[in-house]
Amino acid sequence: MGLFNNRVTSPNGKTQVPVWFMRQAGRYHAHYQNIKKDSDFMTMCKDPKLACEITMGPLDEFGFDAAILFSDLLFPLQQLGMDLVYAPGPKLGQTLDSKQLIQELKVTTESKQFYNFQKEACQLLRPRLDQKETAITLLGFTGAPFTLYTYATEGSHAGGLISSKQGLYDGRFLDFCEKLIPLTIEQLSLQAEGGADAVCLFDTAAGEMALNEYKKFAVPAIQKVVSGFKKLHPDKKVIYYAKMAHLEYYHALETRDIDVLGIDWRCNLGQALTELGPDYYVQGNFDPSLLHLPWQQLEERLKEFWAPISGHP
Repeated sequence: MGLFNNRVTSPNGKTQVPVWFMRQAGRYHAHYQNIKKDSDFMTMCKDPKLACEITMGPLDEFGFDAAILFSDLLFPLQQLGMDLVYAPGPKLGQTLDSKQLIQELKVTTESKQFYNFQKEACQLLRPRLDQKETAITLLGFTGAPFTLYTYATEGSHAGGLISSKQGLYDGRFLDFCEKLIPLTIEQLSLQAEGGADAVCLFDTAAGEMALNEYKKFAVPAIQKVVSGFKKLHPDKKVIYYAKMAHLEYYHALETRDIDVLGIDWRCNLGQALTELGPDYYVQGNFDPSLLHLPWQQLEERLKEFWAPISGHP
C-alpha cells in the first residue's frame, strides 16, 4: 500500500513521497466543522457512517496517501468501566490512584460488541478508498499501554505524571496492563477485520519516561500488544509512534512485530533513516505547528527539512 513504499507512483507517472496527517480532520477543515455542528464528539466516533464521512473528507479534498480512522484512543478505558465523557476534551469520572481501584476494573462489554463501531466504520471506508485512482492505506489505531495508563491514573498526560510513575513501582502499571493488553489486541484485530491495512499504536506519553523506565516497563507491554496482534494478522502492518522520544527509545523496542516507526519531529530524521531504516519503515516528522507559517516561510522550511534526507532510499 502507498504509505509503506519509499516512493509511490501518481497517475501522471511521477514518483513522490507518500503524505498523511496524523490528525486529518479538525479545526482547519470546513467539512469536519459542518458535521460537528450537529453532532457531539462521542456520537461522531461511534456512528460508523459519520466516522466514515469524517475520515473521507480530507482524502476527497486534499488527496492524502493514507486515511486514519476517525475515532479516539481512550475507548479502552470506557470498556473497562471508567466514565469517559468529552466536554469538549476527554474527562474521566475517576482516576486509578490505588491498586484496589485497578483490581476493581471490569470489562463492561465484550470487545466484539464494544468495538463494532470501529469495525463497521472500516468496512464502510474500505470500498470507498478502493475506488480512488491510487492506493490509499487505511489506518486503525489505539493508545499504547503506558499512554492509556497515564490517562487512567492522571486523567491526562500533562504535568510531571508523578502518580503514574510511582505506579510503575507499586504494581499499578503491571496490574493495569494485565487487564488492558488483551482488550487492546482484540480492538486492533477488529479494525483489521474491518479492512484496516495497518494499525497504529500511539504512545503520546512515552517521552515523559526516563529511558531506563521505558525499557523496563513500556517496552515489554508494547511487545505483548504487537506480538499478540501479529499472531492474528501477520499480513497487517503495525506502526508505533512515541511522542518526544529520542532514537534510543526506538532502538530499545527490539521487535520484528513493528513494521513502521513514526519518528517525533524533535529527532534527526536523517539519523533515524540511517540507524533504523534497515529494520523498519520510517515516517515523520515535520513539526505541524510550522504549517501555520505564511506559505513562503513554510516552503523554505520544508526545503530545509527535505534537503538532508532527500538522498535516502
